[in-house]
Amino acid sequence: MKRQIQIIFVTLLTSFSFFAQETKVAKANSQYDNLAYVDAIKTYEKIVAKGYKSVNLFQKLGDSYYFNANLLEANKWYNELFVLNEKVAPEYYYRYSQTLKATGDYTKANQFLDKFYELAGNDLRGKYYSEQKNYKEIIAKNSGRYEIKATEVNTKAFEYGPYKYGDKVLFSTSRDSIGYAKIKTKWTGLSFTNLYAADLSEDGSLVKPKRFSNKLNSKFHEDTPVFTKDLKTVYFTRNNYNDRKVGKSADKLILIKLYKATLEGEEWTNVKELPFNSDDFSTAHPALSPDEKTLYFATNRPGTTGQSDLYKVAILGNDTYGEPVKLTGGINTEGRETFPYVNENNELYFASDGHQGLGGLDIFMAKLDENGMPTKAVNVGEPVNSPQDDFALIIDATTKKGFFTSNRAGGKGLDDIYSFIENKPLEMDYKHDLEGAITDLETNQVIPGATVTLFDDKFNTVATTTADENGNYNFKNIDAGKKYYVRSEKEDYDTVETPILIPNKAGKTQLPIKKGKKVKEIKVGTDLAKTFDIKIIYFDLDKSNIRKDAALELEKILDVMQQNPTLKIDVRSHTDCRQTADYNMKLSERRAKSTIAWLVKNGISKTRLTGKGYGESQLTNDCGCEPTNNSSCSEEQHQQNRRSEFIIVSMN
Repeated sequence: MKRQIQIIFVTLLTSFSFFAQETKVAKANSQYDNLAYVDAIKTYEKIVAKGYKSVNLFQKLGDSYYFNANLLEANKWYNELFVLNEKVAPEYYYRYSQTLKATGDYTKANQFLDKFYELAGNDLRGKYYSEQKNYKEIIAKNSGRYEIKATEVNTKAFEYGPYKYGDKVLFSTSRDSIGYAKIKTKWTGLSFTNLYAADLSEDGSLVKPKRFSNKLNSKFHEDTPVFTKDLKTVYFTRNNYNDRKVGKSADKLILIKLYKATLEGEEWTNVKELPFNSDDFSTAHPALSPDEKTLYFATNRPGTTGQSDLYKVAILGNDTYGEPVKLTGGINTEGRETFPYVNENNELYFASDGHQGLGGLDIFMAKLDENGMPTKAVNVGEPVNSPQDDFALIIDATTKKGFFTSNRAGGKGLDDIYSFIENKPLEMDYKHDLEGAITDLETNQVIPGATVTLFDDKFNTVATTTADENGNYNFKNIDAGKKYYVRSEKEDYDTVETPILIPNKAGKTQLPIKKGKKVKEIKVGTDLAKTFDIKIIYFDLDKSNIRKDAALELEKILDVMQQNPTLKIDVRSHTDCRQTADYNMKLSERRAKSTIAWLVKNGISKTRLTGKGYGESQLTNDCGCEPTNNSSCSEEQHQQNRRSEFIIVSMN
């Protein structure tokens, strides 16, 4: 009986302990769900100290540190998660890989990225990793371009989001929580951030920081301002707080929104939120296009790809805006894209943990096209990027000086602001498509089945393909900004080799190719210049001696006459209308004679050649100049009239 009582007592103690732990877990989960990460961490860690373990516990404990940008502590708890050897969502393979990078263990990080891609192959983060497994080498190519140093405004608190404002630099800071009894956010345990301004001295240092504006600062968060060029309008981020009233989401959370204010005299007034905000999602970190007609921002609104995406919206004037549009170009991933900044050269800088980086948030740059949409994103490299979070970069496109934020090791506080000078431009490494159709020179009919080879500028083979049934060929994802040669080969047709310079940007270039038949049908009246696509026999200006490039074209005429010894041709030289009619007649006559002399010199009997200059008397278009010698025609139109003809007059 006594033994039974002891067993019951032990069971009751065990049940009570289990119930107590479950109660603490429920409390911690509630704190976590309300984004009270600091409180959640304290509660979770007390539970762990009692020996309690679970997938959910380690996930949320790791996340509480992860979302507070403490990747090293997050790594500790994600490691415990995977030690359990139980099934977890693919997202945790990615988050764990990010924290492994923060510890410098890139080998293990890549192993977990491989597993993430296996489990979530459609996720852009996994796709980008699979396409750039050598991301460390790619990042290294753009590393070493910056000189950086910590600024003087850093404290033990948060300092982040710098913005150049005249001769000052604005930034956000939570320093007011140090030594004061201030309202604190449950997310970080520190006070809400305020906007501060520091003087920018001639040597680039930041001095005398102080609060920027009581009208813009509130008792909640303010950060990441952007100003119009006249410094009279500001867009900035603030918690959902209007007219001293707090707005909450359906989940009772105070999210963040974009606001606008205007300067009247020395006071910021007319503070209002932008109309595309919502109580139920966050909108933050504004950036202006150079023409100030477009506002870029980060948001987690419905329709985003991941945790936060970059969007743009048209500024229509009179406090009206277009519909927000998500940025294309593969910029947005299932991770975080945030803190956009656009400089004078239409270069978009932003932070992301979805594109491959060194760990945490890395800073990337993408050029904006004519529609304000980004092209390929490129990691800006070390030392701006580090294994920790790096974000909120601004740069002057002229001086190449700027600032950014990082929580890297060796800093003074939680987030610190660093200044930098860029000593070398970023190499963008764009990819491009080259395509076109192959057609018959004379009939314009498509030529299917031609072999098309792409060579680099040293004639090394890059790729080979075969034209399809419609004569089309395509080389995808070739390196942009380089010169190539395209060779097309087809039985019964001449081999054609065409040089092409691919522009240094993402996109597509068309290169149509016309091929002449090896065996060409000729008869009396045929113009050999058209048969061999000789557009013009070039002479130096006002001269009649044969140039080297003209001799290459005349070689084609010479070859035909050598293969057909009874062939006789009439050489006809034409000019455009510029200069006087008498001058052009004499010039074309000299050129016809020079052409005949060259053929005779190279072995063609003079009896097989006749020739005459026609000057401007037989124009092919309406580009006449008489009697004024002036014409509004383009150079291309005049060139159509500057031509040489080689007409077959006899084949017997």
